[in-house]
Amino acid sequence: MQQLAFWKLVTMDNANVLEQLVALLEKNNIRYCVIGGVAVNAYAEPVITLDLDLVIVLNQVEQAESLLGETFQVTHFPHSLNLSQPNSDIRIQIQTDSRYSDFVLRAAPKTVLGLTLPVAQAEDVLQGKIWAAQDPTRPRSKYFKDITDISRLLDKFPELRARVPKDILDILDSRGVA
Repeated sequence: MQQLAFWKLVTMDNANVLEQLVALLEKNNIRYCVIGGVAVNAYAEPVITLDLDLVIVLNQVEQAESLLGETFQVTHFPHSLNLSQPNSDIRIQIQTDSRYSDFVLRAAPKTVLGLTLPVAQAEDVLQGKIWAAQDPTRPRSKYFKDITDISRLLDKFPELRARVPKDILDILDSRGVA
């Protein structure tokens, strides 16, 4: 549990948000998986992040939103629900873009943040990072984090390189990153 204690310290999570979220989802049989940077951490050398990105099976999003609203402050965005709670700096984003829905079906339990959580397959995590990097509305700082996460995944899974679009590979190769 050292990883979880460290993450809670970094995120100033005095409310046990992660544990509350996981307990709520599991108690109500809401199928979900971890994506984003925390999922990359499950496959590669960990990097600190305040973000926790999840996907919920599409047909359970409405049910989950109702349940989550009882415990968390829920903010709606076009393709996500953002959750927050006082006494925690954890930024939870639930992806509602239908492209991510099947990630949950292929997810497998992995140890991340000192807990065993369903984590999207490396191929799916990579795809999500590619979609994020290609989003023209994404802030520049997030774009570079996505590029770095793609590089981290390719370091561990060089066989996935063929899945990465040329424009992203050109950026990675020009920096000697991948």
